Amino acid sequence: MRTRVKICGITRIEDAKVAVESGADAIGLVFYEPSPRSVTIDQAAAIAQSVPAFVTVTALFVNPDQSYVQDVLEKVRIDLIQFHGDEDNAFCCQFNRPFIKALRVRQASDVVASSVRFPDALAILLDAYKPGVPGGTGETFDWSLVPNELEKPIILAGGLAPENVSDAITQTAPFALDVSGGVEASKGIKDAGKIKAFLSEVYHVNRS
Repeated sequence: MRTRVKICGITRIEDAKVAVESGADAIGLVFYEPSPRSVTIDQAAAIAQSVPAFVTVTALFVNPDQSYVQDVLEKVRIDLIQFHGDEDNAFCCQFNRPFIKALRVRQASDVVASSVRFPDALAILLDAYKPGVPGGTGETFDWSLVPNELEKPIILAGGLAPENVSDAITQTAPFALDVSGGVEASKGIKDAGKIKAFLSEVYHVNRS
């Protein structure tokens, strides 16, 4: 089965277009102000409008207020929500949108136990654990900790780049990959060459 790819932390229309043209299945818009990749609702609406059908526009939140999420959903075309904080399943379910839940990996048993708490998530995203940082660390974690027994599809994140994505797929066989910093020229600004190289590596592994 082909490994899906989301290019996250998109802040510009031109970066979204490169991601789509390179074969990305989804883009991610970050609605978390402390992040250097954060976008305003107006920015996000313009970017989402530029994305064609069959490419998933994902909104990333970290412990948001309910009203803020509703505001984003009313003003921006959002196909999927990614919750990256301490939200529980009930909070994630209330917006009538499909969602994925991010978990930070410290040990495999924690991932399995935590994933059970999100029965309505479409997938579980596994990211590197760093105290006080909800995600976007640019660091990989020990991929041997990715559990085999998760019932939900796994999305691998954390420190992915064109140089290591082949190993990531080979070692963990994820349903999808989520990359941000590894395809950037600077924080929040994507590098078209790196995006194309990343997708090319993914397709090469999938063909072999």
